[in-house]
Amino acid sequence: MDTMAAVTSRREDRQHDSRLRRVSITWAMLVLNVLTPGQGSLLPIPHRIAQIITQGTLFVALVLALSINPRMRIRPSWFLGLYTLLAITSLMMSVRLVGLGTEYRALRLIVFFFVLWLLTPWWGRYDLLILRSHLRVLVVLLGLILLGLCISPGKAMAGGRLSGTLWPIWPTGVAHFGGEVAGLMVLLWLCHLVSRRQAVMVIVPAMIVLVLSHTRTALTAMLVGLLVAGASLLPTKRRVRRAFVASLLVVVLIGVPAAPFLISWAARGENAQQLQSLTGRTHAWSAVLAVHRPITNVIFGDGLSNDSVSGSTDPYLNGLSIDSSWLSIYQDQGIVGDLLVGAIFVLLLLTALFRARGPTRALALFLIVYCLIAGINESGLGDASPYLLDLTVAASLIAFPSAIGTDLTFGPMQPDKISDREQ
Repeated sequence: MDTMAAVTSRREDRQHDSRLRRVSITWAMLVLNVLTPGQGSLLPIPHRIAQIITQGTLFVALVLALSINPRMRIRPSWFLGLYTLLAITSLMMSVRLVGLGTEYRALRLIVFFFVLWLLTPWWGRYDLLILRSHLRVLVVLLGLILLGLCISPGKAMAGGRLSGTLWPIWPTGVAHFGGEVAGLMVLLWLCHLVSRRQAVMVIVPAMIVLVLSHTRTALTAMLVGLLVAGASLLPTKRRVRRAFVASLLVVVLIGVPAAPFLISWAARGENAQQLQSLTGRTHAWSAVLAVHRPITNVIFGDGLSNDSVSGSTDPYLNGLSIDSSWLSIYQDQGIVGDLLVGAIFVLLLLTALFRARGPTRALALFLIVYCLIAGINESGLGDASPYLLDLTVAASLIAFPSAIGTDLTFGPMQPDKISDREQ
């Protein structure tokens, strides 16, 4: 018969596994919450119902987070502290009878950060739980996108850019998920945390999604992020050095001859004027800067909006998507918001750079640089969004105790047994 100690140990193991599963489910609910539904779903889901589903997942995430952390124990985090300060100032400027939508967005942001605080005890684990949970959800989303492409290629490629059809996702969101998953899996393979077969099975579909989405911002952010993260591993990883040499050969032998095709792909059929205006983004940016605001609103913003131009004297400009995190933050959260988010990026980069060289540092650098580049042409750094979750994953990685990551595992995918010295 089993001893009482063995029975107790098995019960504790089951409770521990159940808690970890709920952490992953909570993270999945947060990802679903920030998926802004697009149009044109193959499933008969009205747009309003899709919004209710995505917004309702935040309540599910809150309940799950409280179930795994009922005593609300948290670990210190300057990252979440600064973002919480931003959320408080946003709430202050939103609760001014401007509109129910503005107040709801501000309260939602407060709850969103509360859930993230409840998950901080699981930061910095050797099994990279937060990163693993994030990647798992993104891989599922990529699978749904590719399945929708197979079922209805004409609808998925409407307008010449791949979008999500089983669940409506804009082409920019599709590219974001593809570029981020591809970059992270490349780094995990370079750091011997996944096998070559596992990496190829994920990287190839992710790159197909990225290319078909025709999104220049995501591709640029992925390449720059990989360059910075890979450079941090060059002195310690022979595989990284080989990959850099191979990449240079590919650029010289394939990239240069294929330059006309690559330029045509990047142009997307746009004329010189469209390219110069960044596909019309600069019109919205000029409109945001031209709006006359009271000094209080310049400092603290107008309150959270849907990231579109508001208050312009030209009615044709109102409602245009801003498509720039820094200008969206300026409009909604003011100069204080831009300063806080800028400080967050500076501190994230400094913290990562002062960590010892290793996988966690490289993965964090990739996510930070990716969000920094993408934030120029995409909104989301100041509100609940996929970019905010990306930065949270980066913050959880640099919270790793030893920062070197020599004993890391990646869930069911075991790291390669060959060390750098044996290569």
